Amino acid sequence: MENYIQAIADLPQQIEAAVAGLSDNQLDMTYRDGGWTLRQVVHHVADSHINCYMRMRLMVSEDNPILQGYNENVWATYEDAHTAPIADSIAIIRHLHSKWVVFLKSLDASAWQRTGQHTDNGTVTLGGIMPYYANHGAHHVKQITDFRAKVGI
Repeated sequence: MENYIQAIADLPQQIEAAVAGLSDNQLDMTYRDGGWTLRQVVHHVADSHINCYMRMRLMVSEDNPILQGYNENVWATYEDAHTAPIADSIAIIRHLHSKWVVFLKSLDASAWQRTGQHTDNGTVTLGGIMPYYANHGAHHVKQITDFRAKVGI
């Protein structure tokens, strides 16, 4: 799990670097046809990781809790996803990930087997969702950096 925890620790700096120097106009460009804007991507990472952090804490503190899914595409339509400064979500990511890493490092081996009932994905384990979230942020950072390279910004 150490490499997954390290990926979560590294994400704040990676996402900050990926968006460094972008103007508001550039943040409002879509990274692919029909895709989200770069701004929406940054806000999505914060929203998604807040949800995951809470799910993980529930899995450790309760027996097989219900883990509520959410429609990320609907969340991306809300005004904050379109207009809020990305600095808000970057600050959330920075502080959340700092706290998240402390939490993850404190878990014993048995915690990784704890389960929850995800409303969209059925039974999940804490250890089973770690790879996804360890890679989730990097996936979105790559979308941003690939787009920047493609359009030369």
